[in-house]
Amino acid sequence: MGPEAVAVHGFQEKVLAHLGEPLKATGIEILQVNLGFLCNMSCKHCHAGAGPERKELMEEKTVKEVLSVLGENDIPTLDLTGGAPELVSHFRYMVRQARELGRRVMVRTNLTTFFEKGMEDLPEFYAENGVEVVASLPYYIESGVDRVRGAGTFKKSIKAIEKLNRLGYGVEGGGTLNLVYNPQGAFLPPGQETLEEEYNRELKKNFGISFNELYTFANMPIGRFRDFLRLTGNVDKYIETLTTAFNPATLDGLMCRHLISVGWDGTLYDCDFNLVLGLPVDESCPRRISELDYSKLSRRKIAVDEHCFGCTAGQGST
Repeated sequence: MGPEAVAVHGFQEKVLAHLGEPLKATGIEILQVNLGFLCNMSCKHCHAGAGPERKELMEEKTVKEVLSVLGENDIPTLDLTGGAPELVSHFRYMVRQARELGRRVMVRTNLTTFFEKGMEDLPEFYAENGVEVVASLPYYIESGVDRVRGAGTFKKSIKAIEKLNRLGYGVEGGGTLNLVYNPQGAFLPPGQETLEEEYNRELKKNFGISFNELYTFANMPIGRFRDFLRLTGNVDKYIETLTTAFNPATLDGLMCRHLISVGWDGTLYDCDFNLVLGLPVDESCPRRISELDYSKLSRRKIAVDEHCFGCTAGQGST
């Protein structure tokens, strides 16, 4: 039996060994909303398999249900993701309404959406509405980024960050601009602190740009990245790498313990990765945003599988 087969039940066993009970939520600090899988890019490492051909988009009815939940519950942060969330027609309405409710709003962007038709004013929109920007920049070297995201992507990303900097993002006293690093292959990210220093030094030296923090995330063995692993014959090897690097110190800070993920169709999940895999929240809880039960969900048992080792490997993805 290969490492992949063993790992399926191995994560729950690891959790039980260190916590003495299954992994459970400890509250709901973030409502993470996946507005759909439509994207202007088709990145090789994308766990959602997002791209220009995807048709899954959140409808207005579901958007209003999300906003209703925000208004009725003490959930301080709205985290918008996709795909490219900006391409969904209700995106700006959702941001404005959430800000009117006094919620912190984070948007996960690939930066290149700023160059799509009708999106040129996105940086100004973010600044006017106090949006925190979490921007994907897989590396600080052009060849590395373009290899996984497409030719010309790096230059567009740099131009987008330059504009955000001019609007006060990523500078002292201004808006929050955090960057996201993903490995370019089947290996774990290096130490976050060391890599952040490298990003800061190289981006400042070569382009004069700045940011607040760097997040490092391991590539999940799902979606388009799993297709890459399968194509190169590395599925078992990569999962073994993640399993071997399990770090119990990451368990307290796991994203799934502090958030609820809402799918584009209104289904509730423990995280965006479970959303992609079709693993909804525990059956003891309502599974639709329209039926959200804060009390039950804030202490729910979390659905886990082999991909969860990606969030607990090394320094973890928190």
